[in-house]
Amino acid sequence: MVAARSGPTVTARALPRPPAVARVLERIAALARSQAMFEPGSRVLVAVSGGTDSVCLLHSLVRVRRLLRIEPVCFHFDHRLRPGSAADGAYARRQAERLGVAFVLREAGSSPERGESVEAWARAVRYEALFRAMEDTGSAAAAVAHTMDDQAETVLLALLRGGGLESLAAMDPVNPPVVRPLLTTTRAETEAFCRALRLRPRRDPMNDQGIERRLRLGPLLEAPAPIAARVIRGALLDLGVVPEAAHVAAVLDLASARTGARVSLPQELIARREREYVRLLRPSPRGQAPAQAPARDRKRPQGREEGDNGSER
Repeated sequence: MVAARSGPTVTARALPRPPAVARVLERIAALARSQAMFEPGSRVLVAVSGGTDSVCLLHSLVRVRRLLRIEPVCFHFDHRLRPGSAADGAYARRQAERLGVAFVLREAGSSPERGESVEAWARAVRYEALFRAMEDTGSAAAAVAHTMDDQAETVLLALLRGGGLESLAAMDPVNPPVVRPLLTTTRAETEAFCRALRLRPRRDPMNDQGIERRLRLGPLLEAPAPIAARVIRGALLDLGVVPEAAHVAAVLDLASARTGARVSLPQELIARREREYVRLLRPSPRGQAPAQAPARDRKRPQGREEGDNGSER
């Protein structure tokens, strides 16, 4: 069953479309038309984690629903991997209500086995729930929020693992029943979209506006040294650290170190080896991060999100 719409009815024309929003809508509409992405008159299940890309996707498809002749339905899956994860679902529900679309929530009924990749488990149970929700709602397609940045990462990983020219194809915009309307949109553009609408997407509890980056172990271990070093330098620059050769080497060494190993970097930055990532972060006074360096007292702006009750972080 499709969850009833509990919010006011909103017409696509009534929703604001500042330039940053219009750019994304143009990209989505062009890709959808060129790929015959949606069947006219069909229902589309939109996977919304609450993060920037998926929130952008939901708001975009609602704005172009008359143009593309589709009926978006907001879908959220709670993996139940951390305390407070239900807040992400509540946020997604509020987005659906304010846009006047139906909302569907599903929750994980199991947990990863010991030694199993958490990321692989999460993807498997999420897609299983997504496909079942498609059947329950009579949806013809499931829209997911992969961007051009995700596409580039997929291509790089495939090439690193020995893929040939076929690796350059990477993710398809249409892979029935899954469609990817944001595949020609960059993450910078989805972020600009959300800023333009004063949306405040959910973030990982350990994230705090530019104080953390996660580097996947696969690329770091498999890539040629110059490519791996370039990835690390970019992450350090994003976090405000001017990278020196010693810093890059220290982070690269962590990829081969034991889980839990860590090193201190300039400007209170810490690199920590986790199961599937090397995490670069600054300790937050609100979190449980290592305290080898003094934590900065950072406070988030208290401005309200457009159309929301201001309760989100």
